Amino acid sequence: MVKQSIFGRISTLAKANINAMLDKAEDPQKMLDQMVRDYTNNISEAEAAIAQTIGNLRMIEDDAREDREAAESWGQKAQAASLKADQFRAEGKTADAQKFDNLAKIAIERQMDAEQQVRTAEPTIASQREIVDRLKGGLTTMKSKRQELVAKRDELNARQKSVQAQTAVADAVKSIDLLDPTSEVSRFEEKIRREEARLQGQQELAASSLDAQFESLEDIGHQSEVEARLAALKSGGSQPSALTAGSGSTGQASSDAAELSMDYSAEGEDSASR
Repeated sequence: MVKQSIFGRISTLAKANINAMLDKAEDPQKMLDQMVRDYTNNISEAEAAIAQTIGNLRMIEDDAREDREAAESWGQKAQAASLKADQFRAEGKTADAQKFDNLAKIAIERQMDAEQQVRTAEPTIASQREIVDRLKGGLTTMKSKRQELVAKRDELNARQKSVQAQTAVADAVKSIDLLDPTSEVSRFEEKIRREEARLQGQQELAASSLDAQFESLEDIGHQSEVEARLAALKSGGSQPSALTAGSGSTGQASSDAAELSMDYSAEGEDSASR
């Protein structure tokens, strides 16, 4: 029963379609690991069972060989006893002849028993040889399947590691894209441009303020000149003007002042009449 059970398991595993089993598996790698373990254990059990079967076969074969040798030996003894009986009978020694004939018969019976043992063992030997051959064939197939499983497992492990490596690289590239150094440079450049623009605005503002200061200085100089000329008029002196400089005539100045006074008077009268 044990040998038949082992043989059935060997046949089942040897006929198993690995790819179909992997297609149905939720986790092919774990299933492959388990299948490798199962195959390894079953191979060990099959080797032990085959070794036992081969041992039993060799014992039966040895017994059959011994029976054949015994049959041959008893045949030779029967022939020797028969010849001895014939010799005694030729000599007229009937009693001795009968004795050796009886011995020959016993030897023949032993020979027949041994031959019967050989004939009985032959079917068993043939059956055991067939079982051993089938077990050896199944064991060879199982070992081949196991190698295939190991190769498949190693391939899947390598592919999984490759996928993990590619995923890590893709994640790294994605993180680089999210933290693109060129975008950082662009933002830094934009910040510098804003600082430059602000500085330019400050410079322009400072320049306009400086122009206004100079313009105010010019207004102050103009007002000072007006005040100086008015003071000169009141004091009866000449006006400090480049237009009148070098004339040396106070009369002309008086005349101009009189004309200016008349103009103001005329404007006053016109205003009154209106």
